[in-house]
Amino acid sequence: MALVITDSNFDEFLQSNKPFVVDFWAEWCGPCKMIGPIVEDLAHEYEGKVTIGKMDVDDNSEITSRYGIRNIPTILFFNNGQLFDKQVGAAQKSALAQKIEALLS
Repeated sequence: MALVITDSNFDEFLQSNKPFVVDFWAEWCGPCKMIGPIVEDLAHEYEGKVTIGKMDVDDNSEITSRYGIRNIPTILFFNNGQLFDKQVGAAQKSALAQKIEALLS
């Protein structure tokens, strides 16, 4: 299950030595609702290898602002605390899995 990421716990996950993936979304966003189940599936499939979470942009403006999130869904991929890759807009599960695999290699 994807974790709930907030302004207050984001840096804790970012500083972990485990790769970190964050889906920036909002309740009112249609494409976010389409990609949500894919993010949940990936969180289950990569459990223990990658930390995957979801951040509601309406409730967490600090981190959303820090990374310049202007369009949602946006998924950021971090490795060793550094931004590694990103996906703006909806994407197929295979494309997101490929980005996660790149994090792990």
